[in-house]
Amino acid sequence: MKGSIVGDVVGSIYEFHNNKSTSFPLFSNRCRYTDDSVMSIATMDALLNKLSFATAYKRWYSKYPKAGYGPSFRRWAQSGSYSPYNSYGNGSAMRVAAVAWWAKSLEEALKLAKESAMATHNHPEGVKGAQATAAAIYMARTGSTKAQIKQYIEKSFGYYLDESVDSIRVWYRYDVSCQGTCPQAIRCFLESNDFEHAIRLAVSIGGDTDTIACITGSIAEAMFGIPTPIEQQAMRRLPADLKEVVDQFYQRIGR
Repeated sequence: MKGSIVGDVVGSIYEFHNNKSTSFPLFSNRCRYTDDSVMSIATMDALLNKLSFATAYKRWYSKYPKAGYGPSFRRWAQSGSYSPYNSYGNGSAMRVAAVAWWAKSLEEALKLAKESAMATHNHPEGVKGAQATAAAIYMARTGSTKAQIKQYIEKSFGYYLDESVDSIRVWYRYDVSCQGTCPQAIRCFLESNDFEHAIRLAVSIGGDTDTIACITGSIAEAMFGIPTPIEQQAMRRLPADLKEVVDQFYQRIGR
């Protein structure tokens, strides 16, 4: 969803140059979309056009092969195989947002999240990361409170969500695993006051900032919405074919 794209674009320039602060320009001329946005939109395409998730992921990789994918995903996408490769990387969580808006129930959101993850990330932690993120988004968009979301995620997925962002910021380093990304990204959402604050908190902990902010942004959108100027800044950075899929998806779900 657009919250994922905003987080990806804002976080793109801090991934290898971490800024351990919430004070930074939200956008600059160097901000760009990455594989996080491409694969998030590929998930939308799969749902809109009844494609398998694996087919959509390979299709959009072939259109944008230089968007910054991890080596394991790149090898899979370039291969003739459609078999998953047991990944527990955070890619399953950063691309999952659309299923939480498509689903008509929390159970369906969890089912679709698992299906989207299993295309590549069939390790239990890869599936867990996708499902936890989708659950948080679905609950946020359907009126659950932060306390209810926190309780559900902790009970259902075993993530520890009590550590504050200020504490995480001290020790957190680059980590591309779901188990080393999703709890921190969800915590950034839980502490946020509005959409922009959520993105700033996500970037401020450092690490894989585009993906952390992508995940945080996807949940924050569901609870707060996105300020129009922020949305416009991110969306204007997308090529026309990517933006077209986003527009079609939002029209389909009535947003």
